[in-house]
Amino acid sequence: MAHNMPNERLKWLMLFAAVAVFATAISTTNAANPPDADQKGPVFLKEPTNRIDFSNSTGAEIECKSSGNPMPEIIWIRSDGTAVGDVPGLRQISSDGKLVFPPFRAEDYRQEVHAQVYACLARNQFGSIISRDVHVRAVVPQSYSVNVMDESILRGNSAILKCHIPSFVADFIVVDSWLEDEEREIYPQEDVTVSDGKYLVLPSGELHIREVGPEDGYKSYQCRTKHRLTGETRLSATKGRLVITEPIGSVPPKVSIDDEVANARGYVGRSLSLKCPAQSYPIPAYRWYKFIEGTTRKQAVVLNDRVKQVSGTLIIKDAVVEDSGKYLCVVNNSVGGESVETVLTVTAPLSAKIDPPTQTVDFGRPAVFTCQYTGNPIKTVSWMKDGKAIGHSEPVLRIESVKKEDKGMYQCFVRNDQESAEASAELKLGGRFDPPVIRQAFQEETMEPGPSVFLKCVAGGNPTPEISWELDGKKIANNDRYQVGQYVTVNGDVVSYLNITSVHANDGGLYKCIAKSKVGVAEHSAKLNVYGLPYIRQMEKKAIVAGETLMVTCPVAGYPIDSIVWERDNRALPINRKQKVFPNGTLIIENVERNSDQATYTCVAKNQEGYSARGSLEVQVMVPPQVMPFVFGDEPSNYGDSTAVQCMVYKGDTPLQLHWTLNGQPITNENVGIRIIKMSPKLSSLSIDSISGHHRGLFKCIATNAAGSAEQNAELIVNVPPRWILEPTDKAFAQGSDAKVECKADGFPKPQVTWKKAVGDTPGEYKDLKKSDNIRVEEGTLHIDNIQKTNEGYYLCEAINGIGSGLSAVIMVSVQAPPEFTEKLRNQTARRGEPAVLQCEAKGEKPIGILWNMNNMRLDPKNDNRYTIREEILSAGVMSSLSIKRTERSDSALFTCVATNAFGSDDASINMIVQEVPEMPYALKVLDKSGRSVQLSWAQPYDGNSPLNRYIIEFKRSRASWSEIDRVMVPGHTTEAQVQKLSPATTYNIRIVAENAIGTSQSSEAVTIITAEEAPSGKPQNIKVEPVNQTTMRVTWKPPPRSEWNGEILGYYVGYKLSNTNSSYVFETINFITEEGKEHNLELQNLRVYTQYSVVIQAFNKIGAGPLCDEEKQFTAEGTPSQPPSDTACTTLTSQTIRVSWVSPPLESANGVIKTYKVVYASSDEWYDETKRHYKKTASSDTVLHGLKKYTNYTMQVLATTAGGDGVRSVPIHCQTEPDVPEAPTDVKALVMGNAAILVSWRAPAQPNGIITQYTVYSKAEGAETETKTQKVPHYQMSFEATELEKNKPYEFWVTASTTIGEGQQSKSIVAMPSDQVPAKIASFDDTFTATFKEDAKMPCLAVGAPQPEITWKIKGVEFTANDRMRLLPDGSLLIKSVNRQDAGDYSCHAENSIAKDSITHKLIVLAPPQSPHVTLSATTTDTLTVKLKPHEGDTAPLHGYTLHYKPEFGEWETAEVSVESQKQNIEGLLCGSRYQVYATGFNNIGAGEASDILNTRTKGQKPKLPEKPRFIEVSSNSVSLHFKAWKDGGCPMSHFVVESKKRDQIEWNQISNNVKPDNNYVVLDLEPATWYNLRITAHNSAGFTVAEYDFATLTVTGGTLAPLDGGSGHGNVHARIPLPAWMPEWLDLNFMVPLIATVVVVAVGICVVCVALSRRRADDMRGGQKDVYYDVVYNQTMGPGATLDKRRPDLRDELGYIAPPNRKLPPVPGSNYNTCDRIKRGRGGGLRSNHSTWDPRRPNLYEELKAPPVPMHGNHYGHAHAHAGNVECHYRHPGMEDEICPYATFHLLGFREEMDPTKAMNFQTFPHQNGHAGPVGPGHAGTMLPPGHPGHVHSRSGSQSMPRANRYQRKNSQGGQSSIYTPAPEYDDPANCAEEDQYRRYTRVNSQGGSLYSGPGPEYDDPANCAPEEDQYGSQYGGPYGQPYDHYGSRGSMGRRSIGSARNPGTGSPEPPPPPPRNHDMSNSSFNDSKESNEISEAECDRDHGPRGNYGAVKRSPQPKDQRTTEEMRKLIERNEAGTKQLQLQQTNGAGFTAYDTMAV
Repeated sequence: MAHNMPNERLKWLMLFAAVAVFATAISTTNAANPPDADQKGPVFLKEPTNRIDFSNSTGAEIECKSSGNPMPEIIWIRSDGTAVGDVPGLRQISSDGKLVFPPFRAEDYRQEVHAQVYACLARNQFGSIISRDVHVRAVVPQSYSVNVMDESILRGNSAILKCHIPSFVADFIVVDSWLEDEEREIYPQEDVTVSDGKYLVLPSGELHIREVGPEDGYKSYQCRTKHRLTGETRLSATKGRLVITEPIGSVPPKVSIDDEVANARGYVGRSLSLKCPAQSYPIPAYRWYKFIEGTTRKQAVVLNDRVKQVSGTLIIKDAVVEDSGKYLCVVNNSVGGESVETVLTVTAPLSAKIDPPTQTVDFGRPAVFTCQYTGNPIKTVSWMKDGKAIGHSEPVLRIESVKKEDKGMYQCFVRNDQESAEASAELKLGGRFDPPVIRQAFQEETMEPGPSVFLKCVAGGNPTPEISWELDGKKIANNDRYQVGQYVTVNGDVVSYLNITSVHANDGGLYKCIAKSKVGVAEHSAKLNVYGLPYIRQMEKKAIVAGETLMVTCPVAGYPIDSIVWERDNRALPINRKQKVFPNGTLIIENVERNSDQATYTCVAKNQEGYSARGSLEVQVMVPPQVMPFVFGDEPSNYGDSTAVQCMVYKGDTPLQLHWTLNGQPITNENVGIRIIKMSPKLSSLSIDSISGHHRGLFKCIATNAAGSAEQNAELIVNVPPRWILEPTDKAFAQGSDAKVECKADGFPKPQVTWKKAVGDTPGEYKDLKKSDNIRVEEGTLHIDNIQKTNEGYYLCEAINGIGSGLSAVIMVSVQAPPEFTEKLRNQTARRGEPAVLQCEAKGEKPIGILWNMNNMRLDPKNDNRYTIREEILSAGVMSSLSIKRTERSDSALFTCVATNAFGSDDASINMIVQEVPEMPYALKVLDKSGRSVQLSWAQPYDGNSPLNRYIIEFKRSRASWSEIDRVMVPGHTTEAQVQKLSPATTYNIRIVAENAIGTSQSSEAVTIITAEEAPSGKPQNIKVEPVNQTTMRVTWKPPPRSEWNGEILGYYVGYKLSNTNSSYVFETINFITEEGKEHNLELQNLRVYTQYSVVIQAFNKIGAGPLCDEEKQFTAEGTPSQPPSDTACTTLTSQTIRVSWVSPPLESANGVIKTYKVVYASSDEWYDETKRHYKKTASSDTVLHGLKKYTNYTMQVLATTAGGDGVRSVPIHCQTEPDVPEAPTDVKALVMGNAAILVSWRAPAQPNGIITQYTVYSKAEGAETETKTQKVPHYQMSFEATELEKNKPYEFWVTASTTIGEGQQSKSIVAMPSDQVPAKIASFDDTFTATFKEDAKMPCLAVGAPQPEITWKIKGVEFTANDRMRLLPDGSLLIKSVNRQDAGDYSCHAENSIAKDSITHKLIVLAPPQSPHVTLSATTTDTLTVKLKPHEGDTAPLHGYTLHYKPEFGEWETAEVSVESQKQNIEGLLCGSRYQVYATGFNNIGAGEASDILNTRTKGQKPKLPEKPRFIEVSSNSVSLHFKAWKDGGCPMSHFVVESKKRDQIEWNQISNNVKPDNNYVVLDLEPATWYNLRITAHNSAGFTVAEYDFATLTVTGGTLAPLDGGSGHGNVHARIPLPAWMPEWLDLNFMVPLIATVVVVAVGICVVCVALSRRRADDMRGGQKDVYYDVVYNQTMGPGATLDKRRPDLRDELGYIAPPNRKLPPVPGSNYNTCDRIKRGRGGGLRSNHSTWDPRRPNLYEELKAPPVPMHGNHYGHAHAHAGNVECHYRHPGMEDEICPYATFHLLGFREEMDPTKAMNFQTFPHQNGHAGPVGPGHAGTMLPPGHPGHVHSRSGSQSMPRANRYQRKNSQGGQSSIYTPAPEYDDPANCAEEDQYRRYTRVNSQGGSLYSGPGPEYDDPANCAPEEDQYGSQYGGPYGQPYDHYGSRGSMGRRSIGSARNPGTGSPEPPPPPPRNHDMSNSSFNDSKESNEISEAECDRDHGPRGNYGAVKRSPQPKDQRTTEEMRKLIERNEAGTKQLQLQQTNGAGFTAYDTMAV
């Protein structure tokens, strides 16, 4: 058996696979059905009625049934929506959803139960619906009596007796009848309107007695009532009588109704009565009227079959809603009249319906429900959704946009006071549904018992499926060991898991997960095998129907299982053929029978060890019923026969139910004549005594038991032969009428009535009627519509049902017809020249004659052979044809044919139209055209006798052929049209064609048009915006589609702005790229870091711009945070933890999304060493640092990190960890000192963990039980002498250290014994000592011994000999004074006596500042230098870093910190083509070290290079064009050009422009024709400037050229010689003299400077160290004439600075670098605040006032300044020499002409003023002539320099460059006067980028050493807090000029701004201007004198309001020497202020 197992298993695996495939197929089939096909919300099948009244004795059941899928749940609720529960004995809800009120005792009545409004709520997952209101009323028997009162009545009138019923039972009591004298019973009649007798019971129960006579007074009347609920009847307790009075005289009518207006109510379909109880004499007449609704008009009530009037009572039978209204009864007699109003309301039951009842609407689409209702009256309409009111009261409910929550059940309720009705409808959401799919499932697993098992199933589908679990076919529920859970993932999948805690062997088995939704089922199963003994789970009893197949699998657990067998009665199965047992435990029994198969089966599972388990299964076999067939007999039955059949169940379990149906309906007592008798439990008999027609049909007997049901049926056929109901007769009809012949018969089966028509003219043979439009048979009636002659003849009607021979009847149908033309008038067309035939067909009785007329004239073919007439006799009439051989235009006429017979005549007309094609349209003209349309007109041609259907306008592009055309169709009645949808800027050809029904004309002449251009209509495509870096984004795009250009695209406007702002776009213009398919791109620069920008693009052509594309948004790349986290703080928590906290940097400085923070920390001692620093990342704003050293000072920094990188670090903070108890002393020695003393010494703990407060020495005698002695020792003492010890007794010693926290660990123990012998021992320990350079060091050597030991020292192995730096101290220590680097090394101390010797070795480490590092240059570019740094090999102390010092040739030193790890360092942002000096110093924790050698280098790049003249200059007659692109930039970008010109014979140059951009062409205008000119061009870049001079002659007026002058010298670039002024001797050649004089002066000055500087040199230079010599050498050397002037920043736009000649008002040139009077004089006041040369923009006191000591007036070589009170004048000595040359100012001598050799330019420098040192200058510089280390300002024409100046405090402009200042000569002390007299000669320099404007203070400040005080080095260029100007005020009455703030300061006159920025220039990124306004000022504006802009020297509005003073006040202040230190008087008044160009900056 064992070897077959695998095969068997394989079989069963295949069987399982097949089952699985089958199951999957089933589930797939289910899923294939539409998702909601069978699923729906609830609908009421049986809805409770509005009112449920019941008696307490009967109780009531209220049924509420609904359908839906899934089956709805029924809940009963009250009117307020709360659920109804059971009330024991009074109310309960049955299992099938009925609301049951059992019978109850009267005393148990409860109003809230028995008098309540209920409703039934049905709900399933798709929604809820609520039934109509159910008013429940339980009626408890109450004693009541009914009475009839006596009525008084006038004789002859009608009386009404009323049955008075108490109101509390009135609703349930109805009048059943009346009793007259207890004998005669008067009943209500079925039809009240037909009663004509004396008595009438009205519908409302009153007794109406007509024409009361005296005899009626003797009768008594009682009413009999009936209780509706209990059926109880009772007579009235009292009898009523008529009290008849005789009239005395006439009595007017009187009405006995209390109310003026009575209200009456009736119900639709029932009868009602309106009473008018009036009495009068004579008897009155009654008339009833009804008011027309809504008006006061009335009309008489029409009496008919339905409406009757009995006396005054109006009785309406079968009331309808329309009967409602107001009625008026008018009663009249001869005496008077009276009227009664009655309002009648006819109540119709309410019903409602919603259309549509269900609708499936897609999400977002509208849904409409319409409530259609009927009934009367209707008071309210309301809507509910899922049982909740939605506040809508209109009949139409519209949902504009369906959302998910809108799906569900909607109900419309209509209500009135009495009842309500509802209708429901379902709204489903459209959408896709997916059947469940198992996406992921567990696999078969085999495991040991014990661990937990986690089975997981993931299923998906739409709707989301539910997952359930089964084990061996049994559903798994949660318990303490099985936990099922599930959740839905984000993507909608359901994850279900089964957890089995600590799995047992019994848990093994087949686990299955089943995913089920409304659209399908999916399942997965796998085995879980758990090692263990066999175990069989309990099996439930299995019931199976006989004949089916039993399949059961044994639920076995345990593993491995060797065999599973099934047993029955201890016999192993199978024991017969029907049974099959499979190895996997499956048992199959086919065709189950009760006798053989109902038993208990046992499953036995065994393993190989022989362990087994058993489980029992009880199988119950149920036998379904089987019914014996029955029949009603072989022959059909006939009327009146009897029949019977029996239904016998011959097999099947009892109990059985037997029931019968007829035609599918259950047979009940209502089935008259059928009797059913149950003979036995298995036999039922059905009999019919007298068969009638309604017994015909299919009788079915159905037997049912628990196992199933069975049925048999038999048909009862009943025969009745046909008989006539209506027999047909002969008929005659007029032709054309609709004929109808009836023929009706009945019988059973129902006879079939057929009609046939006789063949021929005689009856005998008949054929079936052909089915046609006008002949039909309906229910036996023959219909012939529009009967014609053809329909005449004999017809047969036959009725047959197969019983008997049938019935038949023959009739004659005759038709009478005059002639008739079916078509009276028609049009007939013919093409000209073709034949035509005109036909007339006349129908009617023959013979018929036909004649033809043409235009009412008789047509005779004999007269015209073109015409021919033919006649043809037809069955129904005659056809006449008129043929025309060849049509001509004259044949267009009216032809008439006239037909005549015996019955009359008729005529018909044919309108003949001869047609041809139209002629071509002409006169085609263009009326109007635009870019996309053209308006055309034309003249209408001849239409060819056929209306023009249309014109076809054909048009094409000019290059296309006429085969590729577009067309526009125009109606034929118009002669103007517009052709649209043309393309702009396109040439078209247009022509037109006319068309009628015959054909089309020829084309007209073509016209040619060109449409107008339009702005582009398309948007640029494929727009992408990508960040390039943190400040740049690249925009790329492609052109719009070619068809949307509408012309030629010239370019694009690219606009951008900050997103989410209302600011307008800044646009860039980009030219169009003509390359096909090429992408355009643009880089937007100077953007903000990590900022979202919106970008739009539009194309433009010459008409305009196209549409903007959709806004594209993009962020620039994330930057690094520009500010560190703020409020950094640290808190010590413990001895090893510190909390660090901080606040995020401001959002605007984050430049990105801050991801994390980094805390950098290290102990402060190791902070310098990057490798020792620790980093901790955190996302929160605080963190705790753990694992720190105890009692250690830590340094911490915090920085924020974004995707762009690490941000700025915060300022370091420091915290110390808490102290702790110290560690043990590292070492202990115990040295014998004598027979009673021992010296204990120790080393300090390695980690003191705090400040050691004391040591404790413990001693204890060994062996003895003595106590331990302790001795406290101060912390500075490292040894202790233990005395009074016993000799030769060992002692044990140990030591502990203590801090404030407590005592630390104890050291190791050491044992010593006092002795007489004391060997030499050293108590000190080997140690390492660290000494700082130049400090003293001491190394201890404490020794003991007797005799006293000798102590010697060795240094690095050499015997020590004392010298002046090292000596031995008495205690044996070695002292070294002023340690140097060479002292480092090993020091050993030796102690020796006669007993022993000992030694220790110390190590000395010397900490010194670093030695000079090695600096080498590794690379250069135009703006960077790369240097390599290496430390000095001899450094011992660790290096912390480097400081790199560098300066340009004429700039200040700048520094950069470099870390130790950096092998290379880039110095960036340097000037192009400039010399630089670089050196480095190292630093460690001792301090800064020595400087390296200076590296002299330069950046790449050269000055501008000259172009060729022909390429540069282009001359015309009155202008010259300069092509600046011809200049070469020498590698450094050009910044600008200065253009000057003059006529050749003039001396002075006119400046045309001093700021021409390099990429422009420039035109010099307003030149005279045929004139020689000189042109001077100065080109600037950051490497310097180059000057070129050109000669040129303008052309003549006619365009000719002039002959060259001076032998062609005009072609040279530079003149050879400068013409001298008239007053200078001819022999004086300035080209020679000037350099000579300058050289002499320079040498003399240089010697003076060196001497003075040396004499005043400070002891320690500002740079410290050993570099003093360096400063003197570098800064006082004379530079050669070829040196380049070059202190500028890379972004400085520098221009040639020169002083204009006096004949031209010119602003100064920006960017010049002259040292002027103003510069030198400014520096005098106030000492220098610092001895640092670098400028720190963060210093708060940038603008401190400068206080100067009074300076005496002094003379001057050129003139004197005479100060008189209130009168200050300026005097000139020499014409042309008006400006004083100031001390130590360098000027370029203008007017000299040099060859273009830059080395020949000469600069002069004046000497110091004679009182240049009148007072102290300030700390650190007292008495120095020039502070060392600072070059002066020298400028030359060619950019060379002859003498460097050591002016340390140079001024910087806003871009980092220099700013030179021109000031008036010192004589001009009064600025107001000087302004008037010298307005053309004084210029104040301003930097070129809009920095601050400096005005010289006054002549007091003469000290050249301090040309620019530090506080004002940078002017007010930073605006904001630094923008407050200051004044210099001296004792001489002169007033210094305030430094005018930059363009940032509101109210100050701005200097000439920089050249206009490009359109994308972001002003916020430039340091010179925060204003958002445009800074553009044209040169023309500069030349005009207008307001504050034109007058840059004037301040119209002081920045501080309190400082505003008038000109007059200022003058008074000046005269009194009281001008305030913060006041500025530069206001321009008439004749008194500066004129426009006084301080103009361009």
